[in-house]
Amino acid sequence: MRKILLLVGCSIAAYVGKAQDSTAIAVKTTASTASQTAAPDAEPVSTGKFTFSGYLDTYYFGNFNNPKSQSNLGLNGEGFGNARAFDQKAGQFGIGLVQAKALYTSDKVDAVFDLAFGPFADLGNYGNNVGFLGAGSTSLAIKQAFVTLKATPKLSFTAGQFGTHIGYEVIDAPVNYNYSLSNLFNNGPFYHIGLKGQYNFSDKVYLMLGVVNNVDNIFDNNKRKGLIGQLFFSPVSGLNVYLNGIVSNESSPDSLGNTPDGSYSLFDLTTTYQISSKFFLGLNAAVGSQKGDFQGYGGPVTAKSWSGIALYSNYAFTDKFGLGIRYEIFDNKSGVRALTDAAGNGASVNSITITGNITAAEGHVLLKPEFRLDSYSANKFQKNDGSLTKSQATLGMAAIFKF
Repeated sequence: MRKILLLVGCSIAAYVGKAQDSTAIAVKTTASTASQTAAPDAEPVSTGKFTFSGYLDTYYFGNFNNPKSQSNLGLNGEGFGNARAFDQKAGQFGIGLVQAKALYTSDKVDAVFDLAFGPFADLGNYGNNVGFLGAGSTSLAIKQAFVTLKATPKLSFTAGQFGTHIGYEVIDAPVNYNYSLSNLFNNGPFYHIGLKGQYNFSDKVYLMLGVVNNVDNIFDNNKRKGLIGQLFFSPVSGLNVYLNGIVSNESSPDSLGNTPDGSYSLFDLTTTYQISSKFFLGLNAAVGSQKGDFQGYGGPVTAKSWSGIALYSNYAFTDKFGLGIRYEIFDNKSGVRALTDAAGNGASVNSITITGNITAAEGHVLLKPEFRLDSYSANKFQKNDGSLTKSQATLGMAAIFKF
């Protein structure tokens, strides 16, 4: 009898052991076999995934004018100008931006959590410097925060704060070939808060339309909304064309809460052409118009315009070294934008930028030696002896770490 009970007990133990092994195997393989074991009409399970990335950059640029201000900004009336967007320090080492970005992707939804810290983050999100509790708001750290719902394989909707669709260049230093940013970038919008939808007609054509609060501001300064749009098409292999626009009323309400008539519009053409694996061409052209009060800063009674065009070219000599040139003309002689001469009057500027790109540390480090020459239509920059001049030349290096 004991032998029989022992035999039965061993059999049960063996059966339980096999059952546990089978359960463990089933748990490990559930994700990969779910679509095979589900009912024929069930929707496949999408687990989604997180991707983490980021970068930091630092730079040093010497200024041949040797200005006492140690600034590349030049003069603008009685104060500093805006001859440079981000690389504003001259003759001293500077920190640019530290980014931490998380991206969640799945079949049905994408989400971006993009945080930025440092001097360039302050400049890029200047509309966010005052939050509900005043200066020092944590909103300043938000570079992008949005969610994209994929309604169909062709139609998607995005809501939140996202980088502008306008222009050739972006805030992210590793993405741009040149380190210093163009005047077109500096005088265009940086980001928007709102809702946009995109329909992909094919992999070569899509249309985006959206509604946003305003231009570069975390809170809407009036009840009017801005309209944005982008049409993308790729007529031939390697050639991408983007037609971009924004139209908005940026006037601030009066004491009775009424928003005066006003307009802000910017239309932009951006093209990129990868001629060969080594040779690349790009173009950015824009024209803007502004009338009435602009976010409480005043503005022209009649519409005044500004415009610019920038040509880009770069050539990869090796996998680790390339050279790029940007030539830009920006016209703000109407004085409607902030780019002015030393007396505060409207001005135009021609700029040429030559940038080397050196890749090191298995692609994690980018070194960008750069020479830039800005020539204004009138005196803009101050020399070390206090005299004024129309032009400014800088030479230096930027180092970027990315992951």
